[in-house]
Amino acid sequence: MQRVMQRVDWAMLLGLAVVFGSGFFLGDLGLQSFGPLTVAAGRVAGAAIILAVIALARGRRFPGDARTWWVLLVMGAINNAIPFSLIFWGQTHIDSALAAILNAMTPIFTVLLAHLVGDERLSGRRIAGVLFGFVGVAVLMGPDVLRRLDPTNAAELAVLLAALSYATAGLWGRRLRHLPTDVAAGGMLIASSAILLPAAAWIERPWTANPTATSLAAIAILGLFCTATAYLLYFRLLARVGATNLLLVTFLLPIVAMALGAAFLGEHLAVGDFIGLALILMGLATIDGRPLGWLRAKEPAAAGTSGSPRGSRPS
Repeated sequence: MQRVMQRVDWAMLLGLAVVFGSGFFLGDLGLQSFGPLTVAAGRVAGAAIILAVIALARGRRFPGDARTWWVLLVMGAINNAIPFSLIFWGQTHIDSALAAILNAMTPIFTVLLAHLVGDERLSGRRIAGVLFGFVGVAVLMGPDVLRRLDPTNAAELAVLLAALSYATAGLWGRRLRHLPTDVAAGGMLIASSAILLPAAAWIERPWTANPTATSLAAIAILGLFCTATAYLLYFRLLARVGATNLLLVTFLLPIVAMALGAAFLGEHLAVGDFIGLALILMGLATIDGRPLGWLRAKEPAAAGTSGSPRGSRPS
């Protein structure tokens, strides 16, 4: 059943969009001194420590069986390690705003995967939404994407693969429903740290970098604000309004990232980028269905108002 969102829920949703959207901007600052694996590792490791402390302070116990940790390891890989690394690598070639726009394909991929695994059948409205989304991505990537693969297009594909990884994580994460929220999130981040920290050390050797204070601060904020705080806010909002309402954050996230990139990084998007964004958002709106419902609900009211004498009241 659809849950009605209150003002406080909309405020939390906007806050979550700002938290998630600023991650692209802060990632760009971290990449000024470190490689993408190091930025991703710093993000998850910092958040893992914070959430583990919170969980233990609440008297929680982390799982002791290998099977649950295997589920957490896979979740950490497909929800953190793989997408964070792909997105940050992509941002070494494309603007953070464009990365956020491409990341908005996540719920569209989720709809497709849910259909493939038999979780939810595709309706005509959802098919239309998926088509809008894919056309939007095609506009963003340009007409020659299939003829020539340059670093920019490879970066765009990397961010799209990250979105697909997020969508897969949404289905896999159901295996963690028996765990408390802080334990599931903390365990997932511990597992992703176990993947990313050795990978960053082996491939990028971050200790050889000469980091700026800005980059270090950006990675610290990524861990505290955009990951640890984001997960706590995300699961709290999920409990209040449900998963369907929570998907609305994807409407706002690219806009937040675009605004931050333009305001602080001097990024400029072409007209085609805005067209692609509009098409992706149209796809999300069509899949969600509520904007169409709102329009239909207003039509009878508007018709009744136009035919009523001024000052009269319905009996």
